[in-house]
Amino acid sequence: MKNSIAIIGAGLGGLMLARVLHVHGIDSTIFEAEASANARAQGGMLDIHENNGQRALKAAGLFDQFLEIIHPGGQATRVLDQHGRVLYEQGDDGTGGRPEVPRGELRRILLDSLPAGTVRWGHKAVAVSPLGGGRHVVTFADGSTVNTDLLVGADGAWSKVRPLLSDAKPAYVGTVFVETYLFDCDTRHKASAQAVGEGAMFALAPGKGIAAHREPDGVLHTYVQLNQSSDWIDSIDQSDPAAVLATVAKAFDGWAPELTALITDGETAPVVRPIHSLPVEHKWPRTPGVTLLGDAAHLMIPSGEGANLAMFDGAELAKAIAAYPGNMEAALLAYETALFHRSAREAAAAKEVLDVCLGGDAPRSLVDFFSIHQP
Repeated sequence: MKNSIAIIGAGLGGLMLARVLHVHGIDSTIFEAEASANARAQGGMLDIHENNGQRALKAAGLFDQFLEIIHPGGQATRVLDQHGRVLYEQGDDGTGGRPEVPRGELRRILLDSLPAGTVRWGHKAVAVSPLGGGRHVVTFADGSTVNTDLLVGADGAWSKVRPLLSDAKPAYVGTVFVETYLFDCDTRHKASAQAVGEGAMFALAPGKGIAAHREPDGVLHTYVQLNQSSDWIDSIDQSDPAAVLATVAKAFDGWAPELTALITDGETAPVVRPIHSLPVEHKWPRTPGVTLLGDAAHLMIPSGEGANLAMFDGAELAKAIAAYPGNMEAALLAYETALFHRSAREAAAAKEVLDVCLGGDAPRSLVDFFSIHQP
């Protein structure tokens, strides 16, 4: 008798799990809250790393499709001071190990690789409960339910599945990101486009920074970074985009205008993202019939590893299930043993990266970091 596998969440990790299971001839179903694949925009660019994200794509048999969506020049990196002076610059000659791709295109490749009906759209999980013997029941917002032999929480930071395994909850780390976009940048925002360059740009000072990335079709995607209290975030009227931009820009008084324009000239409503993380050493006891992957398992400070780890988790879990036919608990034990080690290592490294970017020696600390670790 085959085990039924229910995956909660159609992000990159959940899709990768379903795809690699399919490669091994194992069926699964993904339950996703969003109404369709096009229900919302899928974010900006992702740098896909040789040691994890690319390995997952190879396990999925999708590496060639991945190569077709690489954004040329996206690996270029520069560090500026607050006056716009370039302190460090590394071009993209196409040989780096972290090529950039649009998140939406990567998700499309994964979705297109799955059998029709694998993703059940419009299924928002609102409750999960054990049935005994490693089986679980998932209840959805429309009142429907599904019983499953293996339940996988691929449902992100505020996972509904995680409480089955762990009491840990994401905690605010003291840093907030604010996203803005500029369009048709080479014509309408020339100075900012020149400051950003062909790839990623980091303009930093202790406690704050303006990071931006050139995306295809003349788009500049900015992540303003600020060390601020949760009270400061709560004081912002997020229903008033102009007020949000003005408040954020005030933190950068005296900075070069081509940098502050990445904030003040924003052409979409700014998105305020308080950064949360789970404990660095987050783990749980082996619990029959359920596990986690991606942010549900190891939400960490953004460092460029999140999407890569989620896809790698999905691929490794699928490979473990295939390697232990008829013994799901052995597969989950093998998967989680490796998962806990790598996620703790990467979460600790992510905390270090944030301190490099926003610590007391910024931006020199990031210049030194890049000089040692070529991006």
